[in-house]
Amino acid sequence: MLHRCVLAAPLIMVLLAGPAVATSETDDGFHNPENGSIAHFLRRMEAGDVDPMGSVFGYAAAKSGDYTSARKIFEYFAARGNTQAMTWMSWLEDNGFGGPENAEAAASWDRMAMEAGDHIGTFNYGLDLLRGRGVAQDILKGRQMIDRAAAMGEKSAQELKAADYDLDVVTPDADNWKYNPYLY
Repeated sequence: MLHRCVLAAPLIMVLLAGPAVATSETDDGFHNPENGSIAHFLRRMEAGDVDPMGSVFGYAAAKSGDYTSARKIFEYFAARGNTQAMTWMSWLEDNGFGGPENAEAAASWDRMAMEAGDHIGTFNYGLDLLRGRGVAQDILKGRQMIDRAAAMGEKSAQELKAADYDLDVVTPDADNWKYNPYLY
């Protein structure tokens, strides 16, 4: 359900590349530490030393297929109110990345992001309600959420509203099977 995320390609390449030279531990610490790696960030996060921009490591982990690390990072930041991390958790849950597909958990993450005032979370929760995916279908409330997201400036919500809430505007045909409420 996450529909946009923009990061510069060079940043991703640096994050995924790992250390340029071998890391070694000595009596006085590490030489050439893997400062830019996902593994290094996870160790820092577990020690409570977290950069507020660290959720970018979750994005890099998710896009590299390391969903276990992505979940750890996004759950950490979502628990601290980061709405982008909440929408990424929804994406992981909705698609079954790093665990079984869980539409209810995905909708719950969308609702939390919406309640925290996030325009993407509001849009995604509106879609959940319109589709009846992970929550009871409620067309009226779903349209209200889409309208709210559109008023917040969310372009996809504005497009959906302008198309009289035709979900084909925001959902590729290849995904129609996934959002069929009769398959649950």
